[in-house]
Amino acid sequence: MRPVQCDHFDRGECGSCTLMGVPYTRQVADQERTVRELLAEHVAPDAWLPTATGPESGFRNKAKLAVAGTKGAPTFGILDPRTGIGTDLRDCGLYEPSLAAALPRLCAAVADVGLVPYDVPRRSGELKHLVVTASPDGELMARVVLRSPGQLPRLRRHLDELLAAVPGLRVVSVNLQPEHKAVLEGDEEIVLTEADALPMRLDGLTLQLRPRSFFQTSTGMARQLYAQASDWVSDTDPGTVLDLYCGVGGFALTAAAAPGASRRTVTGVEVSTDAVAAARAAARAADLPATFRVGDATAEVAVRHDLVVVNPPRRGIGPELAAALEGSTVPHVVYSSCHPTTLLRDLQAMPSLRVRSARLFDMFPQTHHHEVAVLLSR
Repeated sequence: MRPVQCDHFDRGECGSCTLMGVPYTRQVADQERTVRELLAEHVAPDAWLPTATGPESGFRNKAKLAVAGTKGAPTFGILDPRTGIGTDLRDCGLYEPSLAAALPRLCAAVADVGLVPYDVPRRSGELKHLVVTASPDGELMARVVLRSPGQLPRLRRHLDELLAAVPGLRVVSVNLQPEHKAVLEGDEEIVLTEADALPMRLDGLTLQLRPRSFFQTSTGMARQLYAQASDWVSDTDPGTVLDLYCGVGGFALTAAAAPGASRRTVTGVEVSTDAVAAARAAARAADLPATFRVGDATAEVAVRHDLVVVNPPRRGIGPELAAALEGSTVPHVVYSSCHPTTLLRDLQAMPSLRVRSARLFDMFPQTHHHEVAVLLSR
């Protein structure tokens, strides 16, 4: 099979896909070797399950587009960090089909609103980013990141035009990011549409994504990740499950729906009130026996549970939570990691929890990034 080809990469305009041009089978083999060598002290060779893979292009459900250029001719893509000049990537080949089809119309409609793109060198302008997420059903959520609330009335006036221009556009929100620094979003989110969540249907489980919610970049790989978690839940058959860093409830609801759920208590804990509200809504809609609350991950481990799920950010669970798990009586832990180096550090801090099973998920083809999930048992 020929490697994926991209004109932006070939012209040197975008270097995000660091493995572009490398045959996909070699990409996967190299990642398998790297991860297995890194975790060799903790994961026996026969504990590795077959690597989960998917399409090497057309898989991304989210576009994070930096806006540059002028009001009359904006670019939606990436910025040169030195000059602030933009490269338009609305035709990126990594976007899944429904997102790829909608982006040209959506970007054109946003441009027609007449917002001035933010000029990084001059620290002027309003429109900083456009973030678009597509669901498996082809519905869309668009977030417009502005420097200040001054252009909110203009966006509200053009909302009907945006919705008419892009069939399937369900949620539109504005995020305010007033600071001059390299962060995508700020703390304040204003939803402009009646709908405030995007349903993400995954093989019988429907999650509710709100504008600030985290979700895996590849919907197809998310399905495989949750299916693996379901298998491990069924294998360990826990009476109580605690999902830390639960977000919108993906792992907790998977555990609640796994075989044996009628006699299982599932609790999700998360620091984001918005994510907890979304998880509760999904549980109610699916009539699943899971409860969610805002809380601190480390404090929750003091309560006895049969299985703990952790899906932390790149920094890992850290020494405090690792020590709490090591000192607890929890017999099983499912750890999903987007950064194997911090997974290694956390495994070293929990020597009484041994890896029974592990799996690599190639969540980000064309890059060196990947996800690793492990089942730990005492």
